[in-house]
Amino acid sequence: MGGAHVAATRTGEQQAGVREHGSRIRARSSSSPIPLNPEAMIDSVGEGGRLSHRGTLVRVYLSSVSSAVAETVTYPIDAIKTRLQLHRSPGAGVIRVVGELVRDGGMYWGLSPAVVRHLIYTPLRIVGYEHIRSYLASGGREVTLLEKGLAGGVSGCFAQIVASPADLIKVRMQADSGLKSQGIQPRYTGLADAVTKIVRADGVVGLWKGVVPNAKRAFLVNIGELTCYDQAKQLIIRKHICEDNVYAHTLASVFSGLSATTLSYPADAIKTRMMNQGKEGKAMYRNSLDCFVKTVKHEGVIALWKGFLPTWARLGPWQFVFWVSYEKLRQVSGITPF
Repeated sequence: MGGAHVAATRTGEQQAGVREHGSRIRARSSSSPIPLNPEAMIDSVGEGGRLSHRGTLVRVYLSSVSSAVAETVTYPIDAIKTRLQLHRSPGAGVIRVVGELVRDGGMYWGLSPAVVRHLIYTPLRIVGYEHIRSYLASGGREVTLLEKGLAGGVSGCFAQIVASPADLIKVRMQADSGLKSQGIQPRYTGLADAVTKIVRADGVVGLWKGVVPNAKRAFLVNIGELTCYDQAKQLIIRKHICEDNVYAHTLASVFSGLSATTLSYPADAIKTRMMNQGKEGKAMYRNSLDCFVKTVKHEGVIALWKGFLPTWARLGPWQFVFWVSYEKLRQVSGITPF
């Protein structure tokens, strides 16, 4: 009898915990017309704060879909930013570059490797960040801003190293987008052709050219994107500016985009120039430091900030499209908010 009573008590406590957790979730999403399933949400987190396999797979799928949509919508702005960073003419401005891209039909040239990159990069960094955050929060402790920053930087750095080949091809295809109008054949006709030619010319390791500045940039940009979004949304909800809804996601995404752009420059400009190089024998820069020195020497310090406004103009909408769609998809799928 005593054992049965204890078992019944524990069952009652567990059910009460489920109801309490479900109430918190409904409170955070009270503005949503979509009914949420507390049990499905609890199932997405395992013991000790670890994400379950089911929750991880759902997050990978949802972040892939959201990032592909965000990348496609904002890609023309990224093309403008890349062309500006590669321009060696001091007088090159946004209007001139836009005119060149429209004339050359290069607004969406290189989209396929860009989408492939995000299908690898974004799930790794998003899910990686959440795994690290959940591990740090085990036992009910509050994760500090510094810990969140390191979690964002490390997960972003790792994801970028894995996805760097797709980023390399995207940058080179964007750089070549204006060659057709000059009667010059671009280096690559597509993603598969680019992989084949790069491996043939530089070996498999050639696919990771520029990975060091790329990883440095990813570390910084993900502190801005992931940590800032997480912290900003938490602050917005705590200060009762609004609930955990589309308004909170929009405000947090604006702060996220600005922080990511500010932190990633001028590392982004150096990364772009390093990745656009061909074989070592024809390389203009030996390494990131050499690229930095030569750029400043020949084009001035301002060259390191070329494309800042287009980058911000792109990261802002990208963050908005991604976070709003991702949070909504998580909600519909029965996954707790980010």
